[in-house]
Amino acid sequence: MTTRRTSTAGSGAATTAALQLDYLSPGQIASQSPSWWRNVLGVVGFERLPIIDGARAPITASMTPSLGVNDNLCEVWRVAGPEVQMANGAAERSRVHYRFCEDLLFGSITLEERSLEAEGPISGRGDGNSGALARATEIAYREIFGVLEETEHRHLIRIWNYLPEINREADGDERYRHFNSARQLAFRDSGRAAVSTVPAASALGSPAGSPICIYFLAARQPPKMIENPRQTSAYHYPRKFGRHSPMFSRACVLSEPQGTNLFVSGTASIVGHETIHPGDVAAQTRETMANIAALLDEANRVVGSARYSLDGLKFKVYVRQPTDLGAIEGALAGSLHASTSVVYLQADVCREDLLVEIEATGEAANRRVV
Repeated sequence: MTTRRTSTAGSGAATTAALQLDYLSPGQIASQSPSWWRNVLGVVGFERLPIIDGARAPITASMTPSLGVNDNLCEVWRVAGPEVQMANGAAERSRVHYRFCEDLLFGSITLEERSLEAEGPISGRGDGNSGALARATEIAYREIFGVLEETEHRHLIRIWNYLPEINREADGDERYRHFNSARQLAFRDSGRAAVSTVPAASALGSPAGSPICIYFLAARQPPKMIENPRQTSAYHYPRKFGRHSPMFSRACVLSEPQGTNLFVSGTASIVGHETIHPGDVAAQTRETMANIAALLDEANRVVGSARYSLDGLKFKVYVRQPTDLGAIEGALAGSLHASTSVVYLQADVCREDLLVEIEATGEAANRRVV
């Protein structure tokens, strides 16, 4: 693997990158000037891979259908500031597509399980129907870690995992649990910690036949990891949730004073380690927002000031049953202003008794990037 590095050395003080998240339609993206593309790290479509002529950054898709008024939007990650130098990676032996500046990196990898089924499991990990998933997970994370070492953006901030049929049973256990085992083994094989410093993350189910899609943000400097006092840390879940625990921090904060710098993992109606309010989607939504509010309080405690509030967040809401959308919107109306950015997507959640999952990103109060 070879990459082209960028540096601000020799040009005076280094410019800190200010990360920015926007939700735009493909038409809005296509209408942007070439100068706008210079600062784009990556673009994520939802239901399908967006077709954008002249794109200069990695493009991927989560394969999770949009709901409500969000149809045909894309998630756009870019870096604010006219002096930021960007480069695309040239990976000779990797399936990771990535773009980076001095401080930050966006990357994605997509794998078809069908293309890996004939190869069998890696080192005896997984067999039968779970073998391709284990192989795909290990390949994906191994290649991601290789890119991060090569570019020296060694610290994963945030990672999104989309797995087809996440709740389906395979070889005596749920596919999500097989994924957790393969992910944890990949971290350990790479010499990375499996607790405390793991990134903020989400893992959702995409439709049958979809590829595995993983995209991520990484940085040169480590973020501050945030745990929720109302919840057991995911990496300490008891064995009833699988042979290997999920591996993610509840949230994390970048040290940068500007831009998008708070990342809230996929959050659900869980207190301690148990699902609360099974069968009641409105109550689950309210409990999820109580967890996010607790995470904001903890983030503000960790950074030492009241930097974050619900008003400064952008939300992505995953809905298991599209017919529940109205009830979820009604429950959120009690917590959020009408002007709050909320994107609704249809996706299976990691536990079958969870009907909704919510993730968020945030900017420090009064320091928004334009």
